[in-house]
Amino acid sequence: MDISCDNCQSKFRIPDEKIPSGKAATLSCPKCKKKISLIQGEKNRPDPEKNTYDQIDSDSYDASEKPFDFVEEEGKTVLVCEPDSTIKKKIITVLDLMEYHITEAENMRDALKKMRYHNYDLIVVNEDFDTINPDSNGVLIYLERLHMAIRRNIFVTLMSSRFRTMDNMTAFNKSVNLVINNKDINDFDKILSRGITDNDFFYRVFKESLRKMGQI
Repeated sequence: MDISCDNCQSKFRIPDEKIPSGKAATLSCPKCKKKISLIQGEKNRPDPEKNTYDQIDSDSYDASEKPFDFVEEEGKTVLVCEPDSTIKKKIITVLDLMEYHITEAENMRDALKKMRYHNYDLIVVNEDFDTINPDSNGVLIYLERLHMAIRRNIFVTLMSSRFRTMDNMTAFNKSVNLVINNKDINDFDKILSRGITDNDFFYRVFKESLRKMGQI
């Protein structure tokens, strides 16, 4: 959906599927802060009998306090799910220099709700984010369940204290694009840049192959 602010005439976009039919959605223009109403509707209350994923799907959405959920067309977006404040600070410093629009998730539920309403270009998630069992990380489970057409457009970086940096087999097993060990956080910029470059090259070849076979 193309969005235009009547006050300052700024133009933004949001995927159509992120605004469920019949549900209210409002946001503040990132530039002038004027509220923009997209769809009128009643707010649905979460059902305690539903699990976290179902409850998030049933929630209405108010983005008034989340301006970076709706960014200009040329902007790159990243969601950071990192519980360690020291590591998070270093990650955000690098991402800011890389000119990403940065969104920080407070917990797993907050992260899932943000991902429901925005397709991020990059997601950085620590395996210990809002969980006592890194093998049952809710954010990673959600990403693994995404349709491949959506998932392949998201670069997922897993921060880990267990696995070595750029362990491709672990990345494959965890359904992520890149693994970075917490001990290598000082080289986060170099490792991330290399990982993204390698990923872009792979999918460029992949898409060219599909194009030759007439599948796209």
